[in-house]
Amino acid sequence: MSRSDELEYLKGLVAQLNDKIRVLEQREKHVPQGPKTPAQQLRTILVGPPGSGKGTQAPRIRDQFCVCHLATGDMLRDQIAQKTELGRQAKKVMDAGGLVSDDIMVGMIKDQLENNVACKNGFVLDGFPRTIPQAEKLDTMLDTRKEKLDNVVQLQIDDQLLISRITGRLIHLASGRTYHKEFNPPKKPFVDDVTGEPLIQRSDDNVETLTKRLNTYHTQTGPVVDYYRQKGLWVPIDAAQSPNLVWENMAKIFKKSNS
Repeated sequence: MSRSDELEYLKGLVAQLNDKIRVLEQREKHVPQGPKTPAQQLRTILVGPPGSGKGTQAPRIRDQFCVCHLATGDMLRDQIAQKTELGRQAKKVMDAGGLVSDDIMVGMIKDQLENNVACKNGFVLDGFPRTIPQAEKLDTMLDTRKEKLDNVVQLQIDDQLLISRITGRLIHLASGRTYHKEFNPPKKPFVDDVTGEPLIQRSDDNVETLTKRLNTYHTQTGPVVDYYRQKGLWVPIDAAQSPNLVWENMAKIFKKSNS
């Protein structure tokens, strides 16, 4: 085949592909898009001890279901950094050595739901509520918005297994990406796969500190889990499985709640 023949042949292929693209684009125009309906939205709370996989699963929920990920610690830092009214109130309390009130925390969540466009299809709440009064205030705030929770997913895992997981955890501070020396190592030791920046191990990721944190978690979370269990919203997930299996089980729960 001469060069001119080959060129004509390729031009013919391009023309066929362009025709195919136009047909597909026309079909796409006739498929109703529109905003997601409430039945397709997701409003969930992710509960679990430190190291249970919340930091791995919450971003997947966010990306898969097009919702916002509300981690209360991050929200608190952002509000303080932006010097919002809620941030100033929180900073004043923290500077005095006190605990930020439930009203301020619920106010921050409400602010995100009202002003963060990423929350238009729902949210995954991480790190809140930790007490029954907090859960009740959250319910009241959602009621005023005529919204309700779909479910409360608890990642369950044995404390000893959890300790072995956490003591090997590596973190990229800027993004929050987590790795594990044994179970999910970075491609290059102690280096973030995406940015090439160094990974760190948190100073409180040691057995003694973790044991105290787990005891606090169990004491706080038990009543909250019972609160949501009585409402029929609580769903347990075995977090000792691989992250992909945990995700598959969670996705089934979310899709079922949206069906």
